[in-house]
Amino acid sequence: MQSPQGQQGPGDIHETVGAYALGILDDAEATAFEGHLATCEWCAQQLDELAGMEPMLAALADLPASMGTPAIGESLSARPSPQLAERLVDEVSERRAQKRRRSFYMVAAAAALIVGGPLTVLAVNGGNEGTTTPQAHATSPAKAAFDVMTDKVTATDASTKVTAVVAMEPKAWGTHAVLELKNVAGPEKCSLIAVGKNGERETVTSWSVPTWGYGLPNAKTAESKAPLYVHGGAAFTPNEIDHFEVMTFDGKQLVEVDA
Repeated sequence: MQSPQGQQGPGDIHETVGAYALGILDDAEATAFEGHLATCEWCAQQLDELAGMEPMLAALADLPASMGTPAIGESLSARPSPQLAERLVDEVSERRAQKRRRSFYMVAAAAALIVGGPLTVLAVNGGNEGTTTPQAHATSPAKAAFDVMTDKVTATDASTKVTAVVAMEPKAWGTHAVLELKNVAGPEKCSLIAVGKNGERETVTSWSVPTWGYGLPNAKTAESKAPLYVHGGAAFTPNEIDHFEVMTFDGKQLVEVDA
């Protein structure tokens, strides 16, 4: 544990923060350190970092007597040395720092996914007007998979006028399905449901339809004219699927596609 630059030396009171956190100071030492703590932001921060280390006392009591700690029933004056306490405090501090760094990286990765997800959708379906391009379409995993898959089934609902094309390919784990959806207005939340020949239903994927919609033939903007491409998976094998349904979250069927 490093004390503030320029304030470190033998018997430095800043080093007492570890022993104080472990509760191994006597009353006079604790009182003296508390007086220092009231005016030292560095020690206050270190103490906050080391909060909750009381369980370390039980671990110290269980160490062999050869380590310098008291056996059960020995005098309370046979406490661990300050050097041992400081090493333990340093180790815990470093582990907590590593945990914070891991948490930061996880948050950063999650942020990248959050940012990357919408950007991917915009690349496929259009962001601002005029941004949809063939090159952008090619960057979408769903669109790229759709273009190379040969097993495709198309349907248009007579009532809603929504058109869907479902492309399928078998996988060891089931079926990979890609949906191309057109003529759907927003805002709406929808799911692609695979319905098995045994009557079971599995959600393949779900998405939100923005206000401008997808694949609208008479739309005035490129983003509204572009179809939606989404993909997902089902545990069914392709020959176990009877049909697919595109459903809104409130239970309305937009289109049904035979498998």
